[in-house]
Amino acid sequence: MNTIQIKDKTFAVSIREEDILREVSRVADEINRDLAGKKPIFLSVLNGSFMFTADLMKRITIPCEISFVKLASYQGVTSTGVIKEVIGLNEDISGRTVVVVEDIVDTGLTMQRLLETLGTRGPSEIHIATLLVKPDKLKVDLNIEYAAMRIPNDFIVGYGLDYDGMGRNYKDIYTVINEE
Repeated sequence: MNTIQIKDKTFAVSIREEDILREVSRVADEINRDLAGKKPIFLSVLNGSFMFTADLMKRITIPCEISFVKLASYQGVTSTGVIKEVIGLNEDISGRTVVVVEDIVDTGLTMQRLLETLGTRGPSEIHIATLLVKPDKLKVDLNIEYAAMRIPNDFIVGYGLDYDGMGRNYKDIYTVINEE
């Protein structure tokens, strides 16, 4: 499908699954190299990162653990600026290497809040792995070591990302082309 309709918006394919998976493999190779011997815990930020996390974890070859946290900052197509933790982390991460796995970093405010929260739990180090980053929209300075792709400031869906809960199931990433 080259275009899809979700509610009042039309989207066109902007990143194909094969291109996504190639970049996910590259990120996994970098993590496997950089964190060898550290036994990291991967912290997947739900809901959006579920596809990225699954594909990334299939390619991680070093001993590791995985856990999940759910944060909310979006409503519709814009960030609300209000970030609330919905499901928290139950594992002890003190002295551990943590890799936060996120679907997209745009303003960086959600990631900054998560890093602050995690920092109070005493990890030895925290790394960020994100599928997508919007460099032109960043409002805070983040050390994003593992970014699969940098994209323009467009609204996108697919591969885990949604528009009002819809569109997460598409294997490709689509960019909005028509807002009715």
